[in-house]
Amino acid sequence: MDKNTLLSSFGKWVSPINIQKLNEQVNESKQDYYTKKFTIKAYIKLLLFAQLHEFESLEMSDALLEEELQKTLGFESISTSQISRKNKEINPYILSNLFLDLVWKIRAYHYKNGKHMPLKIIDSSTLPLNLWATFRKTKAGVKLHLRLVFMDKDTVYPEKAVITPAKEHDRDQLKVLVDDKKAVYVFDRGYVDFDRMTDDGYFFVSRLKKNAVIREVYSFSLPDDGTV
Repeated sequence: MDKNTLLSSFGKWVSPINIQKLNEQVNESKQDYYTKKFTIKAYIKLLLFAQLHEFESLEMSDALLEEELQKTLGFESISTSQISRKNKEINPYILSNLFLDLVWKIRAYHYKNGKHMPLKIIDSSTLPLNLWATFRKTKAGVKLHLRLVFMDKDTVYPEKAVITPAKEHDRDQLKVLVDDKKAVYVFDRGYVDFDRMTDDGYFFVSRLKKNAVIREVYSFSLPDDGTV
């Protein structure tokens, strides 16, 4: 996507955001109480633009060289230190609610239009941090558990995210991440709890553990052309 196309399409990218609801949460938490220029709404738009434009780190401040973006945000420049302070000050509750609101809009649209049973992929990534979240003697970090929904090749979106200390076992998050019996789940064997999944009637695909006790119900062959 070239720069001009990105700028002309930016309004469409941010249009699904419920600005009224966002403003209500900002006012309730008094996040913009002393802010004149770099409001939460401007901050979110700048982050979205930086993501679409694949900026790295705080160099997103360079994006404001674009006149159209200046008009969208309502100011002409911002420093990296101001962005850094905003990152520290913003209430994560606001961003979490924004994320969930957008997810529900996507889900409502596709379920309304009769999409097939979704495929939900679960995996985790360990993020190194300071020593307050120690998971090894000399290392510290948190673990991000993400549930990704695959509806079709054009519709893939993150649906749920959970952050835990890195030393916590993946399987402890299974009850949080598996909650829809009208979906097929795919995850690594670190999440596997065969008894809970089968007894509760969930559909899933995972690698077997070495000590797994299995019983073949039936077997079948797939066609050579890869269709099912």
